[in-house]
Amino acid sequence: MRVLAIDIGGSHVKCAVSNRRGHARFSSGPQLTPAEMAKGVLEITKGWRFDRISIGYPGVVRGGRPVQEPHNLGPGWVGFDFKRALGHPVRVINDAAMQALGDYRGGKMLFLGLGTGLGSALIVDGTVLPLELGHLHCTGHHDYEHFVGEAGRKRLGHRAWRAKVVEIVEAFRQALQPDSIVLGGGNAMRLKRLPSGTRRGKNANAFQGGFRLWDH
Repeated sequence: MRVLAIDIGGSHVKCAVSNRRGHARFSSGPQLTPAEMAKGVLEITKGWRFDRISIGYPGVVRGGRPVQEPHNLGPGWVGFDFKRALGHPVRVINDAAMQALGDYRGGKMLFLGLGTGLGSALIVDGTVLPLELGHLHCTGHHDYEHFVGEAGRKRLGHRAWRAKVVEIVEAFRQALQPDSIVLGGGNAMRLKRLPSGTRRGKNANAFQGGFRLWDH
């Protein structure tokens, strides 16, 4: 079975197939609709062969369907027929959960995705638990994503941003007591020194998570 994994981010939509090397991508952004996403995917994967599709969606997913519109993309995702638009059976999972599944090595693992926003997921003995830690309020009217998302990094500057990352990693460690913590997302590469007790996830492992999704 050949699986196409689609990783939808605030900056890019990335695609890879389980039996094919490399990946392709196109720009996303705050105006991207699901119909435009599907059109872009079909264009950049023309000629690729696959049987199933996994989608990493940057928002809340329940029962394999988005139940809230994403914070960093355009409207229309809730209720969209991905199978009809893409022409293959589709499984949808939260994007952070998809990368967490690809980075998982056992036990109780917390994944934090440092990208446009703050993605999060917990895997306990192989069971994936998508979280929305980035939207928990931590100071006044601000949530964690306000400080450690991309907008927060640009506003605070790198040194202060990194200090905030270290701070929230420790807060989540104390609250959730994971065996391991993985930091992924594009901005994880900006951390020259990782917070104590963490390891860096590979962004390409989001695709591995998408491939593994059809094994569950």
